[in-house]
Formats: sequence, C-alpha cells, structure tokens
Amino acid sequence: MRNQGMTLSFPPFTPAVKWLLGINTGVYLLTVVLSAAHLTAPLEGLLQFGALTPDRVIHGWVWQLGTYAFIHFEFWHWFGNMLAIWMFGSQLEQMWRARRFLELFFFSAIGAAIVTVALSYAKVLGDPHTITYGASGGAFGVLMAFGILFADQEIMLFPLPVQIKAKYFIGILVVVLVIFAIQERGSGIAYLAHLGGLLFGWIYVKYVPRFGLLAGASEGAYGMRNSYFRWKRRRAAKKFQVYMKKQGRDVPYFDEYGNYRGPQVKGKEDERKGPWVN
Repeated sequence: MRNQGMTLSFPPFTPAVKWLLGINTGVYLLTVVLSAAHLTAPLEGLLQFGALTPDRVIHGWVWQLGTYAFIHFEFWHWFGNMLAIWMFGSQLEQMWRARRFLELFFFSAIGAAIVTVALSYAKVLGDPHTITYGASGGAFGVLMAFGILFADQEIMLFPLPVQIKAKYFIGILVVVLVIFAIQERGSGIAYLAHLGGLLFGWIYVKYVPRFGLLAGASEGAYGMRNSYFRWKRRRAAKKFQVYMKKQGRDVPYFDEYGNYRGPQVKGKEDERKGPWVN
C-alpha cells in the first residue's frame, strides 16, 4: 500500500476515538464545574479514588492502572492528549477496527502506569505516594503505533507549515522526552511514564498477535481445551487397551492423540485410518 502525505482535511471521528474523547472530556468538564463551584471534597475524592497512586495500587487499588487515564485538571493537558488520540488514533482505528485500537490504548496506558509504579518505588519518579493522572501514556502508545505502521507518511507539525515523516517525528519525540526526563526531574510531569507509553505501544505493534490480545487469548484457551481433551482421550485409550489385553482380545491401536486406528498390527500402525478425528 502506498502511503500518501497528509492533506488539510481533518481525520474522521471514529467510534472508539469518540468514546475515548467523550469520557475524557466529560470527566474534565466535571472537574471544571467542581472547581468553579469550589467543591473541593468531590475533587479530592476523584483524585484519590481514580488517579494513579503507586502505594494504593500495590495495596489492591488496581483499577487505578486504567482510571487515571481519564482524569485531567489542566486544559492544555486534556487538549493535547485528545488531539493526539483523534489525529493519529482515528487512522489506526480505521485500519484495525475499534476493539484492537482500544486494546492498544489501554495496553499502553496500563503499561505506562506499571512503569510509573516501578519507578516510584525505585525513587526515580517521585515516590509511592506521588499521584499521576492523564491519558498521556495511552496517547504516546498511539503515537508510537502510528509511527511504526505509517512510518513514511508525512504529517504536518501544526501550526508550523512543515511536514515530516512519521518515523522521524517519533524519533525526535523520544529524544525530546529523554532530555526532559533528565533535565526536568521534580517538575511534576511524568516524562518517564510517557516513555513507558511509547515502549508499550512498540511492544503491542511488534509482539501482540495480529488479531489482538483478546483473539490471542481465545486461541490460547481453545488450544488448552483441545490439549485437555486429547489428554483425556489418551488416558481412556490406555485404560481400554489394558482392559482388552486382560480379556485376551485383540488390543486396539490408538495414535498419539488418542484417536482409534484399528486393531494393533506390528509394523502397520501408521498406515491405518480410524473414524475419530481430533
């Protein structure tokens, strides 16, 4: 497929992108209303319950690994993440469909959260009581996937009238994040967590089965079920062979899958075809 340069037309609002934008925007508007009404108790409750706090995650609040990605308090933080999800995620969703695109987003967001928890306990990124929120981990995972899958597609560095290939844009983004992570420690911005989102976005594209995590899990479960039934057939076949031998009758032959292949005749086992199939 030939990649084409990005035109001035805007990408469509695909279903999963609209779902992500809608929830994030709804929560953000809720924080704006609560702040304007000076209702600090609900704001603090939202932050304590939904934002990512490593110490609480370790003690069982595992839902924070996902819910933190839907909380924003600053306009530009919310706007930047939503813009990235829309501009780059819509094209991925059109190629992958909604389910797999959402898998990428949550895989990257949760991966970034795990990186944040690990680094907090290593005292590299705050401490276990430092609160993190925002969809940046998932958004950066989307950016990484776009940079890999549409590497040669040119994107415009809005508002500058400059176009650059997606793969170079992602490379520059990684370098900038590394520099910020080194120079801006203690700034309150989790640049290392952003790198975690990029890392897990790369892992998803490179190593997750082509039909997604759920499809791979279902195939694995199907394979385990088949293995279990083959084991049961082999065990039943052995018991039946022992029974027939004790009765002094012809011992039937079963293959390695427990399928019946006929009377046991030395030297001709591989030539027989039985009525059972795996």
